[in-house]
Amino acid sequence: SLDFLDDVRRMNKRQLYYQVLNFAMIVSSALMIWKGLIVVTGSESPIVVVLSGSMEPAFHRGDLLFLTNFHDDPIRAGEIVVFKVEGRDIPIVHRVIKVHEKGNGNIKFLTKGDNNEVDDRGLYKEGQNWLEKKDVVGRARGFLPYVGMVTIIMNDYPKFKYALLAVMGAYVLLKRES
Repeated sequence: SLDFLDDVRRMNKRQLYYQVLNFAMIVSSALMIWKGLIVVTGSESPIVVVLSGSMEPAFHRGDLLFLTNFHDDPIRAGEIVVFKVEGRDIPIVHRVIKVHEKGNGNIKFLTKGDNNEVDDRGLYKEGQNWLEKKDVVGRARGFLPYVGMVTIIMNDYPKFKYALLAVMGAYVLLKRES
């Protein structure tokens, strides 16, 4: 009967290793897909979530945006860009309202949220009046309404995020193959 117990322990260890490897494959596959999207779209963040109501009615809080950032595409007034400002961690999703194009091809532009009263100069770093192409993370090419609410809930309630991650991890590790 000791041989039987040893066999069970060996099988459980093997099953645990298998589940850990399975989990590692899921995580690495997700990372590969993300990196692939970065290469295909030219954007460091190919998918972003709208975090405020500043772009309503075009986009609402929780909408998931799909971005591209091809450097050959000229920036035009009216298009929606996602940009980063020095000193701020979170990118901003707003519409280009003015574009200044110089003879040498250098472009400067001004943005504004559709739902805001004033342009974004108050959001830019001190002394900065215009954005440049280097500030752009991407341009909105499509969206899924409210799909990003899960991300917002997880950021607003960190305990919920950790509980959800724990449940998902436990499911992957404890799931039996049928």
